[in-house]
Formats: sequence, structure tokens, C-alpha cells
Amino acid sequence: MLSVQLQGLLWIVVIVIGFLSVNKSTYSNLFNTPARQSGVFACALVLALLWRIKAGILPGLDLHILGITAVTLTLGWRLAILSCVLATALLTAFGQITPELVALKLIISAFIPVLFSYLVFIVCYHYLARHFFIYIFVCSFLTAGVVACINIILGGAFYYTIGEYSWHQLSENYIYLSPILAFPEAMLNGMAITVLITYRPHWVKTFFDKDYLGS
Repeated sequence: MLSVQLQGLLWIVVIVIGFLSVNKSTYSNLFNTPARQSGVFACALVLALLWRIKAGILPGLDLHILGITAVTLTLGWRLAILSCVLATALLTAFGQITPELVALKLIISAFIPVLFSYLVFIVCYHYLARHFFIYIFVCSFLTAGVVACINIILGGAFYYTIGEYSWHQLSENYIYLSPILAFPEAMLNGMAITVLITYRPHWVKTFFDKDYLGS
């Protein structure tokens, strides 16, 4: 469905974002910390399993739980990018994602959700009260719901822009489902982060006991 030129452009975007995510101190710590490596691979496996369970609405447009927000809050945006790449590579190797759609899936269903989730966390951390409830409800629950909607809207907008589907097809068969998927996405991510910061807060890179519990 995608031309070679368009695929090339998408891969350039993927490479640029991937390059910007590489940080010497982050990856040095990753290579020297087996627990962090286990975390990245575990998140990649969870993402692959979540993305494997999907409903095909239109060719190229699938509906599935992303789980991106929880992974981003747990690993930080740089390692979340790596985890998404590993999950996508795993699904591609098993034939769940066609090679021509890999770059598009990475951008719309992985990189943009990761960056948006981390941006919301940064804004909340600097401009809202550093409170346990804010972290759970805003940074995780609400953000994950919005991310689900953004993913569906961006996917529909992309295929509409390249002329693959009409707006009527997209609005009637795909985009209208975004609010329906938002709630389970929000619930899953919110519950995952709640459990993690309750029992294993040291696993969550963006959660700071002194800030969120001290207030």
C-alpha cells in the first residue's frame, strides 16, 4: 500500500528518532546493569504480546492495546524507544507485521506515543503538584487514554492523506472507535503503574518517592 519513496521517508524519520534516543550514559548504565536489561526485554515481550492481540478493521489499520505509557514511565523515553523497536522486530520476525509497514507502525504506534507520554510526564512534574494521585491519574491513566485516541486518529489521518481510504470509510469504520479503546488502554496502564509503584517503585524510573510520597 505504501510506495517505496514513502517507505524511505518514514525510515528516515525512524532513524532520526532512534539516533536522538541514543544516550551514552543511558546505554552505558543499561549494558552494566543486568536488571535494567531484563526490564527492557520484559517490556518488549509484554508489548509484543499486547500488539499481537489485535482486531483488523481495515487493511493496515488495526486496533490493539498499546501499553506504551506504562512502559515509558517505567523505563524513560530512551529505553522505551528501544523496547518498542525490539517488540516490533519480534512481531516482524514472526510475520505479524509486514516489512513495508514496519516504519509506519514504529512512528505512529510507538515513537509518537512514547514521546507524548514522556512530554505529559515532564509537564506534570514541573507544573502540577507532585502528588501520588497526579502521577497515577494524569501521567498514567489519562495520558494512556489520550495516547490510544492519538494513535487511531494519526493512523486514519495518514491513510486518508495518501488517498488509501476515504474519510467516510475511516470515520465510520475506524476513527469512531477511539473513545471505546481509550478506557481499556487507560485502565491497563493505570493499573500496571499502580501495582509497580506500590510493590516495586524502584523499577519505575520516573517515580520519585521523595517527590510523590513526601508531598
